[in-house]
Amino acid sequence: MAQSNETEQKPGPLSGITVLDFSRVLAGPYCTMILADLGARVIKVERFGTGDDTRAFGPFVDEESAYFMCFNRGKESISLDIKSPRDRELLERLLDSSDVLVENFRPGVMERLGYGPERLAKTHPHIVYTSISGFGHSGPFSELPGYDMVVQAMGGVMSLTGWPDGEPARVGTSFGDLGAALFGVVGILAALHSRNRDAQGSRVDIGMLDCQAALMETALARYDVEGKVPTRTGDNHPSLAPFETFMAEDGKFVICAGNDTLFLLMADALGSPQMALKPEFLTNDLRVQNRAQLVKDVEKITTSKPMQHWIDALNEAGVPCAPINTIDRLFSNPQLLARNMIVKVKGEGDRAVRTAGNPIKMSTMSEIDPESPIRAPRLNEHREAILAELMTKCGAYAPTSRARSEADEIESNSFCETAAKA
Repeated sequence: MAQSNETEQKPGPLSGITVLDFSRVLAGPYCTMILADLGARVIKVERFGTGDDTRAFGPFVDEESAYFMCFNRGKESISLDIKSPRDRELLERLLDSSDVLVENFRPGVMERLGYGPERLAKTHPHIVYTSISGFGHSGPFSELPGYDMVVQAMGGVMSLTGWPDGEPARVGTSFGDLGAALFGVVGILAALHSRNRDAQGSRVDIGMLDCQAALMETALARYDVEGKVPTRTGDNHPSLAPFETFMAEDGKFVICAGNDTLFLLMADALGSPQMALKPEFLTNDLRVQNRAQLVKDVEKITTSKPMQHWIDALNEAGVPCAPINTIDRLFSNPQLLARNMIVKVKGEGDRAVRTAGNPIKMSTMSEIDPESPIRAPRLNEHREAILAELMTKCGAYAPTSRARSEADEIESNSFCETAAKA
């Protein structure tokens, strides 16, 4: 998407919202990263010494984790010792000025620390309290640990991933974590909207297994209707044909003709209009039943020329198709570049890392400059500034000049509402 010519940047829609982020690794940080991308101020609370586990995950750039940079861009970092009275006072003030709390500990951890949802519902009723865990905070599995691959296995998606004669396979990205993160964002935004109406925060309880079940498309319904357990179908869609990969002269590419009209257009684009008139291919249901023959007939044609020839012909006809890109090709994809979907992040060092940007494009929010790296914080980087911001007025902290200037910058940038909402 083209850069705006306006000199004044439009704030994100969540400008003025402060998120207190107790989460680590992926599901929680990805959720709060999206909120930060949309303009929220995100204050990441980390362990002293080590911080988020992902600070130790590779790959590394100048001894800093690129993994951490990708999912913690645009956030602030503070380390808190919950056993320290001073830090507990600081945390109370953070809660006073925060709108959302996100945590992804196992159930019971925040309660043992004294900051569980029931307590905060009484002392800080304005807060949207968001928990992301393997199995949610109710049910017989709620106390069990849940990692991405655990819920991929238990939620059924591994049984549907791979080839019919192969072993079950994990989805190539952390589908369990990312799905939970996205549902977490939806829940938070709904809770903030509700708070605008009735001035009351609420509890958002996200279970990764629940999210996996919700993302199973029609697999559950297919079993309920047909009585057959859905299983791996390789690269094709179980309910649509042709909707899979086909071999060209120089490799495989994808054709997705998801209805009868598209199938007619595909047959014309392939130079074989008579294919669409075959009795066994007249409807989508017949094509699904006769998929093996359909693939053979199509590949008799497509193997005669390079894939780009067919992609050009199919695109001209309006038939969905694509090459199977490897990751390196995404960096030069003209569509992604046009929409600022390749951005840069960095830590303390000079070397920036390219990663995926914010896919939520809004007319009320300025596009970021993809060439200007978004900073991920060093561990505890913002402690002094946050102390100056929240503790100075009550005489509990005498800020350094640097901390004072950083706190002034935070306030002048309108990152948060300074009035307590308790």
